[in-house]
Formats: sequence, structure tokens, C-alpha cells
Amino acid sequence: MDPSLRSNGSNTRPAISTRPPSTRSRVAAKVERVVNTALGGDKAAVLNATAPELLADPEGVAQTLAAALDRQGAGVTAHWLIHEMLRRSSLQDELLDALASPDPTTRAAAARICGAARLTESAMWISDLVNDPAPRVREAAVRSLAQLGGRRAVDEIMASADTIPLHRLAIALSKAASDVDIEALMRQPASERAAVATVLACGLRRDVLRVSPLLGIAHDSRWPKQVRFAACRALAMIGDRSAADGLHRLAEKDGDADIQKAARRAHRRVLRRAVGRPR
Repeated sequence: MDPSLRSNGSNTRPAISTRPPSTRSRVAAKVERVVNTALGGDKAAVLNATAPELLADPEGVAQTLAAALDRQGAGVTAHWLIHEMLRRSSLQDELLDALASPDPTTRAAAARICGAARLTESAMWISDLVNDPAPRVREAAVRSLAQLGGRRAVDEIMASADTIPLHRLAIALSKAASDVDIEALMRQPASERAAVATVLACGLRRDVLRVSPLLGIAHDSRWPKQVRFAACRALAMIGDRSAADGLHRLAEKDGDADIQKAARRAHRRVLRRAVGRPR
């Protein structure tokens, strides 16, 4: 998270900072001002912009909304205040309707903004867009489900796991899934691909609590080779010193030369991170 979004220790909320003013569109700057006003406690704040104006700059608007909801201490209240602001501004229904637009650019833009705004009502419609004919719409839909988060979003992501690029699937899971979701997916993966994505998601989350189960997967030859590879990569991404001994044993004693190589690489990275050297 951008340091400028962190709490400054006072009761005054820090202003949202997404990108330099010189490159921010007028509508994104307007969204920023009104969102700050709403989060400041103004229950009558209204965004004087149309849905087409927002959809014309989906990245700028989405970044502004996401920055507000991702900053430290935002919580459920911030979600409610922003949703109420969009409702008062007569924008929420129009953004939801745009998810069914015949224009793929509009569908993708609507998915980006609805996801960034955490409009939970949009989850069902965005889920349909994961299999949209247009690649840009599919990518926006997966990204938006990741931002929406929650069990429903995770279920929808995994239901389309075979059609989502593996790297995008792992990133989406790392953002959308709770600790409980990750544990369940690791315990009973629906497929080898789902297992690989879940293991990589643990690494992307820098999830130190998963070091022990990841070592177990890496050492267990009953797991498919690609899942064991992924476990080594995840341990390298986490970089916790507690994994060093287990990776060293794996590198020395595993019967598969490729797994040994992956373990040695992960072991070196863990040790480098442990002493603060560059990756």
C-alpha cells in the first residue's frame, strides 16, 4: 500500500493519493474529492458525474476507489459510506447495468469499477464475464472478483480455474481468499491446477503460517510434481528462515533431481532474504 494512504495517527483521514495530479483525469480527481468528503462524515455527499464519464476512465476511477477502501483502518464503515454515496448519486444501478452492455469495452470498464468499489451485488454478473468472448473483459472480471473477495468470489474463480491463466488464477486467489478458504483449498484441491494455484497464492501472500504445510507438500512424493515445484517456489517467495532446514533436506535427499534443484534454488533465496541481501 502507498505510504501516503497509511494512518497518520490523528483523527483526520489522510487524503487518497493514486497517481500524480498531472496524469489523473478530471473525473478521477472529482471521485477522489467526493470520496474523501463522504469518508469524512458528510452523509449528503453526491458525485456529480455520469456513469459514462466514470466508464471512460475505468483505471483512474478504480484506482481511486480501491485506494480509499484498501487504506489502513477503512473497514466496513468506509465500504458502506462509499456505497451510499454511489447510490445517492444514482450511479450504482447504472454501473451494474453496464456489466450487461453489448460493448466489451464498457463491460470491462464496469467490471473494473464495480470490483474496485466492492459492490457485492455485482459478483453474480461479474462471474458471468469470466467466460466472456472478449479477453479484456475476462481479465477485468477475474481482477474484479479478486477485489470483491469473499467465499462467493473464490468459488466463482475456482469454478473457472481451467480457463484462467495460471499466474492470474494464483494472483486472484491470493487477494480474494481468506485464511479459511486457503486452508480448505489446500486440504481438498479440485484438481492439480487448483492445487498449484493455491500453493502459489500462499507465496504471493507471504503467508508464514503456511510454511509447515508447504514443506509437507514439497517433501511428499504423492503430490504431483508440479504441485511440489509450486510449493518450493512459494517457500522461496515467503522467504521465512524456518523453511531453510526443510528445503536443505529436500535438496539433499529427494529422489527427483528436478525437485532437488527447485529446493536448492528456494533454499538459497530463503537464506539471502534471511540476511537481508537483495533477492
